[in-house]
This record gives sequence, structure tokens and C-alpha cells, in this order.
Amino acid sequence: MKNVFDNAKVFGYAAVSGDARVFGYAAVSGDARVSGYAAVFDNARVFGYAVVSDNAEVSGNAVVSGYAAVSGNAAVSGDARVSGYAVVSDNAEVSGNAVVSGYAEVSGDSVVSTQQ
Repeated sequence: MKNVFDNAKVFGYAAVSGDARVFGYAAVSGDARVSGYAAVFDNARVFGYAVVSDNAEVSGNAVVSGYAAVSGNAAVSGDARVSGYAVVSDNAEVSGNAVVSGYAEVSGDSVVSTQQ
């Protein structure tokens, strides 16, 4: 895949499209999608039916799973978890050991963070 670098892996029915990038030791699997100018890197994981799009970033040891979506200029980092049908969008940030799950929505300029 032209958008997958370093030791990153994309497998299953997962797809990386547009100018999106997956690099470092990141993994995208299942039916997950990474598109637009999004980036998944470091040791981050995106799986299930999760979507990372637009200019969003998932980094560190973060995990995005289930049917969760990360879009806009949002960032998920550290050891954060976004799962279920949760949405992180706009300029929102989820970091540290934060968990966003279920049908939760984090948007605008919101920050959800815990100490690591």
C-alpha cells in the first residue's frame, strides 16, 4: 500500500485511502477505514468498523474500535480508547488514559484527558 510506511500494518478488509497515512508500528484491521489526510501512527490501533477521516490523528498507544469515528482535526493520543459508536470530531482531543465509549460525542474544542 502506498500510504503505509515503516512497520505499520493494514490487514483484513481494512482500507487506507486518499492521502491518509499509517506509519510507525500502527495497525489498521478488520473493516476499519482511514481516509482523507488522516494519520494513524506510533503504536496506535484502529479496528472493527472504526473510521478515521479528514485531518484526524490517532497516535501513541491509542485504540479506536467498534463503530467509532474520529474526524475533522480531532486527535486521539496516549493510551486513550474510543469505542462503541463514539464520535470524536472537530478540534476535539482525547488523551492520556481517557475512555470515550458507547454513544458519546466529543466535539468542538473539547478536551478529554487523564494523567498518564
